[in-house]
Order: sequence, then structure tokens, then C-alpha cells
Amino acid sequence: MLRAPAAVLLILAPSLALAHVGIGDTQGAAHGVMHPLSGIDHVLAMVAIGMFAAQLGGRALWLVPLSFVTMMAFGGALGMAGIALPYAEIGIGLSVVVLGIILATRADLPVAIAMALGGFFAIFHGHAHGAEMPDTASGFAYGVGFILGTALLHAVGIALGIFLATAGQTSSRRIAQVGGSAIAATGVALLAGLI
Repeated sequence: MLRAPAAVLLILAPSLALAHVGIGDTQGAAHGVMHPLSGIDHVLAMVAIGMFAAQLGGRALWLVPLSFVTMMAFGGALGMAGIALPYAEIGIGLSVVVLGIILATRADLPVAIAMALGGFFAIFHGHAHGAEMPDTASGFAYGVGFILGTALLHAVGIALGIFLATAGQTSSRRIAQVGGSAIAATGVALLAGLI
């Protein structure tokens, strides 16, 4: 019963990783919103940031996503300006691997370290968003769009993290281990060019 949906997901996975396509009017924010939502690399990293923030709790719940969004906007500005960022795709892939490991091990990092780590990886994600902006798009509207898309993914991650916290200690730990391991494995596949 579960094999058919799993097979469909596996067949579609390669196209999801390369699905950075425009949606709607490129003069508005719609294209920017869709960019982080259309690539599995961005989706996994940004949801993982939200889950990590929920895992840490307290001030991290808003500081970690805020640092990610802030530094992503900086990286986006670099990309829009045409400033090269070496190894951007490797940085994006590594973000998925590292964040998956952090979730799987339920790492309890200080908030400042979590913010720095998220902010560092966000530069690569933002650069990809900015560099792939269509020539006809308004930089401001597109930037607002990818910030909103990212915030939405962070909110999904936070909601998942809070939900997991209510699942009970043993269940929560096992779900985090499996989910984080799956995220890290996907990051390895991205880095290896399998996805």
C-alpha cells in the first residue's frame, strides 16, 4: 500500500531538486516566494532551521530563523549584484547534511552558535535565490518574495518541532533521529549529484 506513493515520490524527487522555475508575474513577489518552495534543497534546510529553533526553544524560536532570513537577504543581494560566491551549491548541500545531523542527534547548541551556523548557511541559500532572479523581475519584490517563502518554511519547521515535542520523549527522539537522518542522507545525495 505504501510502495506506490513512495515510488511516485522517488520518481519526482529529481525534478523537485531542479524545479527553480517562475510562477506568475515576475515583476511581483510570486516568483520570489516560489523559489525557496520549489527546490528540495531549500525546503529541507529551511524547514530544518525551524525544527532546530523549536528544538532549542526559548529565544532561539525566533532568533535562529531571524538570523537565517537576515543573512539570506544579504546573500540574495550579493547574488542579484552578480557577485560570485564560490562553492555556493556545496554550501547549500552541506547545510542540508549538517542540519539533518543536528536534528538527528538533537544537538543542544547555544543560541549564538545556532544563529551563526544558520546565518552562515543562509548566505549560500540567499545567493542562489538572488543569482537565479529572472532578468525581468523587480529585485525588491523578488527579494521580499523569497524572504516570505523562507519564513513560511521556517514556520512549518517550527510547527513540526513543537508537534514533535508533544509526541512524548521516546517517540519524539526516534522521529527526530529518523527525520534528521533522512534529511542528512538527502543532503549527501545532493552533494553527490544523485538528486
